[in-house]
Amino acid sequence: MADFTGQVVAVTGATRGIGYALAEEFAKAGATVAICGTHEDAVQDTVKKLQAFGGKVFGQRTDISSSADCEAFIENTVKELGGLDVLINNAGITKDGLTVRMSEGDWNAVINVNLTGTFLMSKAALKVMFKKRSGNIVNISSVIGQMGNAGQANYAASKAGIIGLTKSLAKEFGSRGVRVNAVAPGFVRTAMTDALSEEMKEKALQAVALRRFAEPQDIAKAVMFLASQDAAYITGHVLAVNGGLYI
Repeated sequence: MADFTGQVVAVTGATRGIGYALAEEFAKAGATVAICGTHEDAVQDTVKKLQAFGGKVFGQRTDISSSADCEAFIENTVKELGGLDVLINNAGITKDGLTVRMSEGDWNAVINVNLTGTFLMSKAALKVMFKKRSGNIVNISSVIGQMGNAGQANYAASKAGIIGLTKSLAKEFGSRGVRVNAVAPGFVRTAMTDALSEEMKEKALQAVALRRFAEPQDIAKAVMFLASQDAAYITGHVLAVNGGLYI
């Protein structure tokens, strides 16, 4: 396991699922962790869980589609924890539907959170990283952003946009010692996939070469690799963690 002792790691959308697994794994690896989410109670509950690993934890309710909220989260992270070394842009939503039936509101909501939110949080973090000439950003994209999916035009566009954003930021800030990469998960075992019928699960698994859903920790380990010194010469890369769903 990579050692993140002495580093401050911020994780968005960290109150459940992949986001919580990310925060937990970084905390176990010695990082000082900052987390945000959309519900105050969930944020504070998550802070208490993470404190059990012995490190200092900061949490703040944040709407990542708001530039003011993103700036406040990063500013308070630096104030409370003493700096910022790694940002994981994980927060995201879905509002699925066929394109001809998808409302403009559902399109905008997904783009605003998934893509604009990643841009706004990165922008706020880069102001800190730019000055100290070091830092890491890992964005959570999706296999859907690579291959598309019927009924998810908004989600696919947002996750494909994150890939383009990742590559652009990597080129803009590499000379300042900031690396920017992305992880594109496939099917991950979460509360959402657990709710699927056995028939639907089996159909989904038939498309996966490894014949299993990823665990949230599988995604966390990939993210930690990209954020670590083991990946010191990797930037602008999209790491597919999909079990062979899309090759």
